[in-house]
Amino acid sequence: MKLSDPTASLVVDRASELRAHVGNEIGISGWTALEEADVLSFAELTRDRHWIHTDPARARTEAGLDGILAHGFLVLSLITALGDQCYTVRRARRWTNYGLERIRFTAPVFPGDEFRLRVTLDAVAPGPAGTTRLDLGCRLERRDGDRPALVATWIVLVEEA
Repeated sequence: MKLSDPTASLVVDRASELRAHVGNEIGISGWTALEEADVLSFAELTRDRHWIHTDPARARTEAGLDGILAHGFLVLSLITALGDQCYTVRRARRWTNYGLERIRFTAPVFPGDEFRLRVTLDAVAPGPAGTTRLDLGCRLERRDGDRPALVATWIVLVEEA
């Protein structure tokens, strides 16, 4: 997987400065794509070797697809790397993935498809142990696609230095 440069990114010193951006889009990642080898490696790593993810010929004949389909969880796992391109808190010492809500896989992703992440800031609130909680609306859009591949709310805790 190769990431291209982001097209937009918000940079702040402290997480509290993000409050001014609640309700707004805060970043767009660069375009990226998965290769067939990425999907096959993920299948082995997770032991999800369903033929729709591992057998291009069978995916064509039995499912009517152009080839294998990327796992939804593989696509979901890319949010962290793509999110890093969308916004920066300079004084952040540590980030914690606190969870995800309302995850929907709304369109397929195939090897070679290009996609990018759009992030909106839905909420900023105090988190546990002195952290700041960010609720991030994530939309993984596909180039030339009429629907996003994925939508979710990503909850991140920011600990500052």
